[in-house]
Amino acid sequence: MTRKVGVIGMGHVGSTVANYIINGGFTDEIVLIDTNELKVNADATDFTDALANLPFHTKITVNDYDALKDADVIISAVGKISLQKDNPKHDRFVELPFTKQAVKDVAAKIKTSGFNGILIDITNPCDVITTMYQKYTGLPKNHVMGTGTLLDSSRMKRAVAQELNIDPRSVDGYNLGEHGNSQFTAWSAVRVLGHPITKVAKERNIDLTELDEIAKAGGYTVFHGKLYTNYGIASAAVRLARTIMSDAHTELPVSNWHEEYNTYLSYPAIVGRDGIEEQVHLDLTDEEKEKLAESANYIRTRFEDTVASLGD
Repeated sequence: MTRKVGVIGMGHVGSTVANYIINGGFTDEIVLIDTNELKVNADATDFTDALANLPFHTKITVNDYDALKDADVIISAVGKISLQKDNPKHDRFVELPFTKQAVKDVAAKIKTSGFNGILIDITNPCDVITTMYQKYTGLPKNHVMGTGTLLDSSRMKRAVAQELNIDPRSVDGYNLGEHGNSQFTAWSAVRVLGHPITKVAKERNIDLTELDEIAKAGGYTVFHGKLYTNYGIASAAVRLARTIMSDAHTELPVSNWHEEYNTYLSYPAIVGRDGIEEQVHLDLTDEEKEKLAESANYIRTRFEDTVASLGD
């Protein structure tokens, strides 16, 4: 069976996503779409130049929404990262004035194409935009998801791993809620060195509040160094796409629809070829439940305000 992926938005993140996919041989066909025709055609030519030196062949199509009809996965990397430049509060909502209209337009084109696969959103603010994609494409809720706190969880694992001098893959746990300022680490669900991290932290005098802040600040540190982020988020998106295409049924903290809160937010779920196959239940503390509810309320309110501003 031919594997096919679409990447919409070929800026720093989208082009890195495409590079991972092509160099890794993760798809047989890739559709690259961007409003900047010079950029997307340059990327396509550059990738084609690389094919002779790669162990895999990938068919590359440019700016053809109709070609998305039989895609397994579409990854939305639409954005305008330059809006983050003067943003001392590191609020991902500064991109919303641009992304809300761009995503509405893109969603309409995806719907017209007849696409019925799984849509992965990277575009910020991730949870609100993911909700918009579901609304405007009409795809089933379990077929639309955002990378959400898959990246924030990775940053948390990096912070914990550096503190304990271990591999980040040896840290098990999640950040939950919004992919933004209201997200938090659910320390009650984090395990390391065979024990709950709360036990390890107490024994080794580790400040979990400080580690939480280090994890949150990870993206800002990268942004201030080069004025964009790309490798971390691209690896999260590609991992998610591969999980779907291989029907892996892997537990991942992605932005998925929660009836309880009437919004998309990040919480672990089982991901496979049918998108969100099953939602996981964590035994959170009362404080963590309160934080999650607050984050959900923030996302839902901002989504409602956004749709109202578009006149829908």
